[in-house]
Amino acid sequence: MRRPDWCAYRPDLAEAVLGLDEPALDRLTGDPALCRRWLARWLPDIDALARLVTLPPLPRRDLPPLDPRLSRAIPGRKCEQIKAFAAHVPPSRTPVLDWCAGKGHLGRLLAHIDRRPVRSLEIDAALSESAARLATRAGVDQTEIRADALSEFAHTQVAGCAVVALHACGDLHRSLVRRARQAGAHSYHIAPCCYHVGTAGSYWPLAVHAPLTLDTDALRLATTETVTAPPQDRNRLARDQTWKLGFVALRDALEGEAVRRFRPVPARWLSGDFSSFCRALAGREGVHLPTSVDWAYWLTVGERRRDEVRRLELVRHAFRRPLELWLVMDLAVALEEAGFGVRVGSFCDRAHTPRNLMLQAQR
Repeated sequence: MRRPDWCAYRPDLAEAVLGLDEPALDRLTGDPALCRRWLARWLPDIDALARLVTLPPLPRRDLPPLDPRLSRAIPGRKCEQIKAFAAHVPPSRTPVLDWCAGKGHLGRLLAHIDRRPVRSLEIDAALSESAARLATRAGVDQTEIRADALSEFAHTQVAGCAVVALHACGDLHRSLVRRARQAGAHSYHIAPCCYHVGTAGSYWPLAVHAPLTLDTDALRLATTETVTAPPQDRNRLARDQTWKLGFVALRDALEGEAVRRFRPVPARWLSGDFSSFCRALAGREGVHLPTSVDWAYWLTVGERRRDEVRRLELVRHAFRRPLELWLVMDLAVALEEAGFGVRVGSFCDRAHTPRNLMLQAQR
């Protein structure tokens, strides 16, 4: 299996990570701070990164007890995220615009606790209709706006509003920042997510003097944590990775090892067994399979390769939070350049979501 380039010039570190047993690997994977401390033996500069990603707490308020009518339709962990986010939005009579609102849970909570009007912008008709029904049931002043968040019309809705955006992906949150100078918003509260979405292969900083450009693979690194995923989702992801690595090993054995992009796989291909998955992929990729294939062997190879990848990724993942914070700080500087005062910090514990960074921007 092709290994990262750093293995060649840091064989001591490669030997250490590949030598980890499963309990140690699980501990380091589940605790980024512990992982950074462990890696500092080989990468002493990582201590400086650990200090840089430690942020002061953001100002927050105590919320009143949540009305059961508001929380009934919200899954437990999502409910905790929304309550934590709302606690970092100061009370005001300023109208709220809930950006990429989904079923409108965040806006509905703010409309209830602050008795202020909320408009929830969402492109999906079914989600928007659900938001309208839930708002009526809760008796709050919440209006649904069906619109694409990247459209000109959507950005005409920003003026005079306190804009809240909880996990609007990629360009859906970046579009707010790009237009902040002329949009006329009262304030922004943004928790970014999925930084790679909408980048078309590369990321160009929003801040004028930011020197770093990143490709999509680097952006994906910032959001690879699955700490909040249910066990069945983590198990399914592990199986999917094993199958993909098993296919890659088989393809390399037939065609020679080479760097090739692995395009997304349709979900239906992952609903069968390993052999049908490989046959479907081989058809798409133009790989000629022999008449007889020892599928059990190549599945075992995939499992072995996944074990190795999990260990080698510990080094890469140690830079996940610093990269994410750099991306958030790029947004913060761009908002400052647009005339806003900005604070950055976390709004909830990572147990609720690893995407727990928030920008608070006030003109």
